[in-house]
Amino acid sequence: MPVISRDELLAQIHWDERGLVPAIVQDGVSKDVLMMAYMNRESLLMSFDQGETVFWSRSRSALWHKGATSGHTQRIQLMKLDCDGDTLLIEVTPQGPACHTGEITCFFRAWDHEGSGQGAPDHKANSDNVNINTNNRFAIIESLERTIAEREVERPEGAYTTYLFDKGVDKILKKVGEEAAEVIIAAKNRSAEELRYEASDLLFHLLVLLQEQKLPLDEVLKELERRHHPKPEA
Repeated sequence: MPVISRDELLAQIHWDERGLVPAIVQDGVSKDVLMMAYMNRESLLMSFDQGETVFWSRSRSALWHKGATSGHTQRIQLMKLDCDGDTLLIEVTPQGPACHTGEITCFFRAWDHEGSGQGAPDHKANSDNVNINTNNRFAIIESLERTIAEREVERPEGAYTTYLFDKGVDKILKKVGEEAAEVIIAAKNRSAEELRYEASDLLFHLLVLLQEQKLPLDEVLKELERRHHPKPEA
């Protein structure tokens, strides 16, 4: 993916007759679409400078810094411009729900095209169960990321992830340390079953830690990519 400068991005935007461009906001970790709003040149420049999303409210004819009042800001990770230059895609690290209703995403009402008639599953269930797409061997990681991010915001009663976030980083770190030690013991015991179980626990708690630290797993994967495919020296 080619990377361009902010000036190049500004120059390539095709503003509408009102001087606006639609901006789709996406969670940089879960890849869920969070919301859609509009930007003008001023709000886009403010977004560049502040590193957080700032929009133009068409109803109020005013600038709108997302989360300035609620604290549910959106830290910008990446901006993309579509092929026609008339739509922005902004990947963010959200600091809370995107929707004024308290939902994680504004797109929380769904129709199921497959014909079940039941729509989307309730993502506010009080368990930590996740849905797995068996066509993607890493789907469980994506599902866990999404569930963990939702648990941090919603804190449903009875969920283990809620308990971890309520206890804070020290508890999470303790669990990561304990599970790492259990992995070592399992490996020393030469027990594949035990190692599989303990490694699963370690990966889960590591994902919780990454969410608490607001470090997307994508950044860890990029670091692995850089190490595996280092750029040639000039």
